[in-house]
Amino acid sequence: MVFINSVRFYRPFWLCMQLLAPSFFKKSTGPCVRAYEVVLHVLVTAWFPLHLLLHLLLHPSPADLFKNLTMSLTCVACSLKQVAQLYRLPEIVEIESLIGQLDACIEGERELRYYQDHLLCRARRFTRCLYISFGIVYVVFLVGAFAKLFNGNRDLIYPAYFPFDWNRNQYLFGMAYGYQMFSIIVEGFQGLSNDTYSPLTLCFLSGHLHLWAIRMARLGFEEEKKETPMEQHQRLLEYIEQHKLLMRLHHLTSRTISAVQLVQLGGCGATLCIIVSYVLFFVRDFMSLVYYLVFFGVVCVQLFPSCYFASVVAEEVHRLPYAIFSSRWYDQTRGYRGDLLIFTQLTLGATNLMMRAGGLIELNLNAFFATLKMAYSLFAVVVQMKGR
Repeated sequence: MVFINSVRFYRPFWLCMQLLAPSFFKKSTGPCVRAYEVVLHVLVTAWFPLHLLLHLLLHPSPADLFKNLTMSLTCVACSLKQVAQLYRLPEIVEIESLIGQLDACIEGERELRYYQDHLLCRARRFTRCLYISFGIVYVVFLVGAFAKLFNGNRDLIYPAYFPFDWNRNQYLFGMAYGYQMFSIIVEGFQGLSNDTYSPLTLCFLSGHLHLWAIRMARLGFEEEKKETPMEQHQRLLEYIEQHKLLMRLHHLTSRTISAVQLVQLGGCGATLCIIVSYVLFFVRDFMSLVYYLVFFGVVCVQLFPSCYFASVVAEEVHRLPYAIFSSRWYDQTRGYRGDLLIFTQLTLGATNLMMRAGGLIELNLNAFFATLKMAYSLFAVVVQMKGR
């Protein structure tokens, strides 16, 4: 028997939110919780990317410059995505509720089989791939960070600006080094929440659009139910209400991922270029090479699923009118056909609905390949400038 509960895939997301925004949960609204939240976001969300960027004003060496940029661009993008996501948390709660309501609409063996073999399989494959990639990159990072520390190397993890001279003594160095390690770990939780939500929601939206199309196309052909014309008309009205839930889910998903995906596209393109440039020109030790190769893969994993599932959502929206036309409408009553005609016209008008990053860039696989092309173009510019 298939256990239908898509909302359970959001549990890691909410665990990250309980760590990063505990005041959003009504059980945790005390002054200590508020103070913790303010300190966390001031020290990590705001200051950590800022202290990396300020180092660029100190005219670092080319190697330090590229090493700094690999993390500073990633952290700036992560912080911006986190702020945008925190602002949309109430809508994310509504999205979770809508997915639960749509789960309850699944009926019939064919829909259950599609839910298990396709929708659940996609969600599991994506989440496992994301969690494994994050786990690998952080294991490699922690091994490298502790190895550098125990080797007596008095360098920071990433070149950065501090308002004190961390080279003066070991206590100040330990404070600066510990701050960077703590901030990178917290940024990992932020990145995990940012990169889990958008692809997962788009995946469930596309799946439920397909399930509704199966349901709608089957309407009138279920001879085993032996429904009267009045009952079939009532079932059509139920499916129209389900379609309203889908369109509400589509609208909220578009609103909640818009700003996040705009930052994602720009940040991933620039980060991929910087990673390749740094690896080719400056990386010499094996551990750093492994770390940045894994880092490159993680950046691609961050970007590709959202673009892929947004393309699938667009395809499923285009198929809805055909699913309506495929139903057995020609044997129904005049009132039934009238409602179906109006409903079909409404769905035809909705076929132009697109997920857009920042309301500007159409989110699909073309956006993914355009980002890779942008990264290559930036890399070509870097190569030309280095050759002069």
